[in-house]
Amino acid sequence: MPPFQLTRTLPEDATDAALRADVLDGLTSAPKSLPPKWFYDARGSELFEEITVLPEYYPTRAEREILVARSGEIAAATAARTLVELGSGSSDKTRHLLDALPDLHSYIPVDVSESALTAAAEALLAERPGLTVHALIADFTRSIVLPQAPGPRLVAFLGGTVGNLLPAERAVFLKAVRGLLEPGDSLLLGTDLVKDEDVLVAAYDDAAGVTAEFNKNVLSVIDRELGADFDASDFDHVARWDREHEWIEMRLRARTALTVKIPELDLVVQFEKGEEMRTEVSAKFRQEGVRSELAAAGLDMRQWWTDPAGRFALSLSSPPAVR
Repeated sequence: MPPFQLTRTLPEDATDAALRADVLDGLTSAPKSLPPKWFYDARGSELFEEITVLPEYYPTRAEREILVARSGEIAAATAARTLVELGSGSSDKTRHLLDALPDLHSYIPVDVSESALTAAAEALLAERPGLTVHALIADFTRSIVLPQAPGPRLVAFLGGTVGNLLPAERAVFLKAVRGLLEPGDSLLLGTDLVKDEDVLVAAYDDAAGVTAEFNKNVLSVIDRELGADFDASDFDHVARWDREHEWIEMRLRARTALTVKIPELDLVVQFEKGEEMRTEVSAKFRQEGVRSELAAAGLDMRQWWTDPAGRFALSLSSPPAVR
């Protein structure tokens, strides 16, 4: 088997079709919304990397602290020979797990970006020539089929990305992940935790304005891909803590009444002055809530680790033992 394989499960035009469908649905709904996955073109990915090192943005540092401190325990608890990472991106934090797993044979990164998968695989293989990488171009929110690889398998979903899914979407997603797991396999899940409102809001509304630029980048994506005439300067970035649902919402608020044309969709969109369009939900969690959601998907939480400040958590779960 070659050290690097790349399998495409998404049609070449799947991203374009999904963008068109999401924009049409989101901008004709009341209230208007757009899914956060459209932040991440090349510029959006650069901006997010900048966000992760901002003093206000703690999740990336907190999760890395846990991985540095606990990867050995994770390895011992799972004995994984294959590591599967959903939404792998640059595979940066994954290196701590790769280094800790003594019997690791295969790494299966799953992402929609072929360029990100290829760049990450090349970097990993240069550092770890004995590793086998089988990258999967796929949307992890849809049904996926993993390539053959030796078990036990550890499926990792890091970064708190699960919080971008609404509760009903999370339930579907976690059940789908459960369907991927065989006896002896495990799920490592990253979840940002409920904390002081000021800390949460600052993480999504930094003083330097990087998150604001990141939020507005979705408009540039729609302009470029669908011929729209959004002007980012017509909108203000808004980050708000929803106490009832315990999630942060990012929104874009129209500064004036305006009209946006999207020729590729034959669509004209009206915004009232002050009208807000939701671009992201980022749910924050409590331990018992995570345990309950995993249980509803058919998974038993076995371990729970937080950073020393209790800002972020990694949980390890697995299918119930067969009796």
